[in-house]
Amino acid sequence: MNALFRVLAIAAVTALMCPLASAQERTLPERTSPRPETTDGVPHTQFGVQIDAELASLLLERVAQFPGVTLGPTRISLPGAVGFQLDRDMVLSQPGSIVAGFEFAHMHPDGSLHASLDPTLAQRAIDAGWATAHPWANQRPGWSGFVMIHTPTTPEELDVVINLVEGSYTFITGNTLR
Repeated sequence: MNALFRVLAIAAVTALMCPLASAQERTLPERTSPRPETTDGVPHTQFGVQIDAELASLLLERVAQFPGVTLGPTRISLPGAVGFQLDRDMVLSQPGSIVAGFEFAHMHPDGSLHASLDPTLAQRAIDAGWATAHPWANQRPGWSGFVMIHTPTTPEELDVVINLVEGSYTFITGNTLR
């Protein structure tokens, strides 16, 4: 009986952990559009990219569907940015990786986003051209995965950006969306 219980317990833990791992291990295609230039300091902004209002609206619509997330004015970014706020009663798996309060990400008026990603996923996003490390990413505890995700310019890029924001949600909350 003990052996059977142990096998069932291991299977249950594996089933619980695999969705989280798979969310963080999604493959990222190489970004084909040029990587936007960004400032080296704070405020950390990108330049040379025009927002596509329709793509930005679709992104916000998708994020608004995440369980326990409310969109509203940012608590930490530039005026006009939209904060992705988690419900205050939500249990967080990575509370030290949230930059301020319960805001796990925010979208700037130019369509770029700052988000806290699993550090491994953040590095893969940087390497594939989707993101740039925040200037303070290696200066503050818990911020090693804090990145700027560049403005999507096509529907295909929007899909990747949404996957990265979903990865941020999963990393911070421990909950998967799929």
